[in-house]
Order: sequence, then C-alpha cells, then structure tokens
Amino acid sequence: SFDIETVVDIVSAHRTPEKLMDFGTNAHRRGFNVIVAGAGGAAHLPGMLAAMSPLPVIGVPVKSSNSIDGWDSVLSILQMPSGVPVATVALNGAKNAGILAAQILASQ
Repeated sequence: SFDIETVVDIVSAHRTPEKLMDFGTNAHRRGFNVIVAGAGGAAHLPGMLAAMSPLPVIGVPVKSSNSIDGWDSVLSILQMPSGVPVATVALNGAKNAGILAAQILASQ
C-alpha cells in the first residue's frame, strides 16, 4: 500500500549458506536500502545478514513447527552481540516490520 518496490526471496542460514553470503554481502550493491528477515527456530538469518551487510536489518521472529512457542526465535533475534544490531519486531510481526522498513526508507 506504500507503493515501495520490494524483492521477496527465500534464503536460509542453514539450508542455503552460499546464497545467504551472496545476498548479505551484495544487497546494498543491488540497490536495497533495508532488509526484513523472518526466521523461526534458531533464527540465525537476521543476525547473519546484519553481520554481512551495512544495511539496516529488521528481524521478524516466526513461530514455527520447530520452535518453542516462538520464544527461541524472539530471543535469538533480540540477543545480538554489540556491534551487530538487528531491529526486532513482535513474534509474527511482519506487518510492523514492513511499516518500520517504510519509515527507514522515508528517513533517507
């Protein structure tokens, strides 16, 4: 509804690590300005992208079939080490992640 061009891709920190490396290190060169990454279970994707990319990353913890009511995803995304920030929205909070991404883009 904000008329913002988006790219949707499926990338996994565990199943497609080479694709993750390529995406994370080249997203800013491809013209992206912010990354929204949903992750369930161990939820490594947002943090790994933040470690590789200079772009702001918004993590969406997802309650998945292999999660502990989604709390493992929430904590994995929230507890990033100093120097590797990931903005985190509520469990299954993709709508808020999209709005936050639009706000980041509007401030540029």
